[in-house]
Amino acid sequence: MPQTTIPPEAPSEAPPDLAPHAVLPQYYGMAEARAGFVRRLFDDTAAHYDRINRVFSLGTGAWYRRQALRRAGLRPGDRVLDVATGTGLVAREAARLAGAGGRVTGLDPSAGMLAAARRELPIGLVQGRAEALPLADASADFLSMGYALRHVADLGIAFAEYRRVLRPGGRLLLLEIGRPEGRLGRALARAYLGRVVPALCRLTAPRGRDDLLMRYYWDTIEACVPAETILARLRAAGFEAVACETSLGLFKAYTARRPEAG
Repeated sequence: MPQTTIPPEAPSEAPPDLAPHAVLPQYYGMAEARAGFVRRLFDDTAAHYDRINRVFSLGTGAWYRRQALRRAGLRPGDRVLDVATGTGLVAREAARLAGAGGRVTGLDPSAGMLAAARRELPIGLVQGRAEALPLADASADFLSMGYALRHVADLGIAFAEYRRVLRPGGRLLLLEIGRPEGRLGRALARAYLGRVVPALCRLTAPRGRDDLLMRYYWDTIEACVPAETILARLRAAGFEAVACETSLGLFKAYTARRPEAG
């Protein structure tokens, strides 16, 4: 899989804390309504989410998630927190790597997603938000988040929470879908994720909200702040060894580490 990497850089002046994208009025009217809209949307699509993921993942399924976790430093015996775990697609691979001596906890604001994960995974599951993690300080060796960074309210607050719950030296992996840089790549991604996948969802579940989920996915991808802004916010939150690896011009893996002395 072709990959490009944004290497670590020296800390720069921190931009102000911000949402990952502006308000999308076609879905909700004000920033305060974002969390409720997203929670209801995922509640309504939880039963079909794994099928939707197979449609739009473009081959970046279990193998990709497992390799990304391994490259980011997840080791046997680690205590792992998977934020926005959904149906547990990332948590499942994390549990395989952490092994019997490890412990994986999945956290999600959607009760529907947690119910779906509970049917499939024998891990701890907690309802909660990235901006207010209900975990003790320095209680995790590794923190992951799969394709949900676009749904948090504030990057600065979320990243401060991630640093707080990680032990000194703990590792972070954020998997995301980013807007392709070139016009052709962007047009292809818009056609597939913004039109083809929603149409397939309507055909397979015509009375569901799966097509709305995928339209919302693409609109958040198009509106999301660039990778450089996410990297800057990670540095401002106190992370080191911050980097971003891009695959197929679309799939991004942000990695970072909490410093040993801090």
